[in-house]
Order: sequence, then C-alpha cells, then structure tokens
Amino acid sequence: MPDTISNQETLSSNKYAYQKRSSNKCFFEQDNYNIFVGSWNVGGVVPPEDLEMEDWLDTGNPADIYVLGFQEIVPLNAGNVLASENRKISMRWNNIIRHALNKAILTQAQDDKKGEYQKMHQTKDQISAEYRKSKDNFQCIISKQMVGVFISAWVRSDIHQHIQHPNVSCVGCGIMGCLGNKGSVSVRFCLHDTSFCFVCSHLASGGKEGDERHRNADAAEILSRTRFPRGPSRNLPQKILDHDRVIWLGDLNYRINLPEATTRSLVHKKEWNTLLKNDQLKAEFMKGHVFQGWHEGVIEFAPTYKYYPNSGIYYGCHQKKRGEKRRAPAWQF
Repeated sequence: MPDTISNQETLSSNKYAYQKRSSNKCFFEQDNYNIFVGSWNVGGVVPPEDLEMEDWLDTGNPADIYVLGFQEIVPLNAGNVLASENRKISMRWNNIIRHALNKAILTQAQDDKKGEYQKMHQTKDQISAEYRKSKDNFQCIISKQMVGVFISAWVRSDIHQHIQHPNVSCVGCGIMGCLGNKGSVSVRFCLHDTSFCFVCSHLASGGKEGDERHRNADAAEILSRTRFPRGPSRNLPQKILDHDRVIWLGDLNYRINLPEATTRSLVHKKEWNTLLKNDQLKAEFMKGHVFQGWHEGVIEFAPTYKYYPNSGIYYGCHQKKRGEKRRAPAWQF
C-alpha cells in the first residue's frame, strides 16, 4: 500500500514533505521537497481577476510543488454538465494561481536587486522580465477541468526538468452514473524515480440518512475506473494505488450524524473531538466501507461547510432566507 493521505481542510494549507533517496558506491544523496495541497469549493462563482490567494498558498514560505483542487468552478446546471470544459474559466484560475505563486518571489527579487538596478538604471519591468526567467519561478506541470472539478499542479522551475510523464484521468460519477457534475480529475507525474498521484474529487451530495453510501460508491468508482497510460516503456503505474505517493483531496461531502441544533452548538463551543466522533467519513472508514488503508491528517479546525460567501458565518445561523436550504456545518473537505 502506498503512502496515502486524505485531506478535509479548505482554504488553508497542508505541506507534505517528500524525500527522495539514491545511493551508489561512493555517496548517499537525499533530496527533500515540500508539497502544498489545497482544496476549495468556490460555489460556481467566477473569480475576480484581482483575487488574492497569497495567504491561502502561504507564499511567504513557499513550497516546491503546489497541487490545487477546486470544485464548482462553474455552476452545476444542465448546460455546464454536458460541456465538460470551459477553457476561459480554467485559464482564469491558472492565471490567478500563476500570479499568486510568483508575486512574492518577484517582490523579493526586486528588493534584492533594488540597489543594483538603481545603479545600472534598470527599470522594474526589466527586473520583472529578468526574474521570470530565473530558477525560482513556478511553472504549471498540468491542469485539467471536468465540469466543475478542476486541478492544477505547479512546480518550481529548477525542478521542472525532473518531472516526467504528467497525465490526467477523469471519472464522471454524476447524473446517470457517468456525467461530470460529480466525480474526479486525477493527475500523475514522476519526480525523479518516484510516482505521484493526486485525486481531486467531488462526491455525491445529500444530507439524508443513507446518502453516505452514495459517497462511498463514488469513491470506489473513482478507484476502480481511474486509468493512466503505461508510458513508452510500459512500466508506469496505471491505477491510483499503484503509485508511490497518493494524495486525495476535494469536496467529499460527508456530513455529521447529529441533529442540526446539536451540531451548531458544538461548533460554537469548538468541541471538535465530539463532532469528529460523529463524522460520517470517520464512521464509514472505521466500518471498512471506504478508504481502507488511507491516513487522514489531524483535524484541528472548524467545519468547512457551509458559509455565506465572503464571510465566516454558516448558513442558517441567522434567520433563514426564503428558498434557502438548511445547511448543518460539516467537514466536507
């Protein structure tokens, strides 16, 4: 079983350290890479071009590799479900990511070279153009959209040459069991001699009793149906669990098995342990119904679902608006 991680956190960061070891008769070499993995359900809202993501991506302490997964980058209506990709929206997200990852580095470079360009009469634009060619820039390895699910992987330019065999695999689990309003987009690549697979998913929704079984079934379908090319030498891993390192991210949609009022009260008191004892994902995992052999990070943050846009207020905390569904807080990521 490969090292596997399932992450429920949204709008915050997790950095995973990857270690590559190689040796010969004369020396032992060790390379360390930090990998940032993040997930965000954006609720079908088109991002403004000046959206700032630096705090989320922790660009003041940059990782070496970023893998970002999004859900509902388009509204999940019939027109969008039948059209798998919207290149305009995915390009906008990639432009925002590119700007955020490179902004802090560029600012630091300009500060470092301030005296030099004043002395040499270089302009800021010239410094920017120069630094865009330097080794510390981030480049997109691969990105892919399936309806609302979007994943984008980025690496520092100086390790880009060590990335091989980037590929994607899409699995639709939505309407009729095959459309892409629910499902996954997975990416894989090899760094040196180690294969990585990142699974960005949006599993079945629903807060009724028994809906967790639909989410379990979606996860099983994703594991069963995801396939990657075997590569020119025909020895590359094809299935998710064949890879050396696997990380699953996304909107898993599992709820908390408590009355809504009780859930809200416990959230208000920050009783995370009590809430987690009633978390559907943990319960299904303990029963052996889903994600057997996987490991989840420690949960020490508030439930991620569902807030009013641009606020820290959960749906239903105030007087219910007309036509608004009840949304009990839950860890869905």
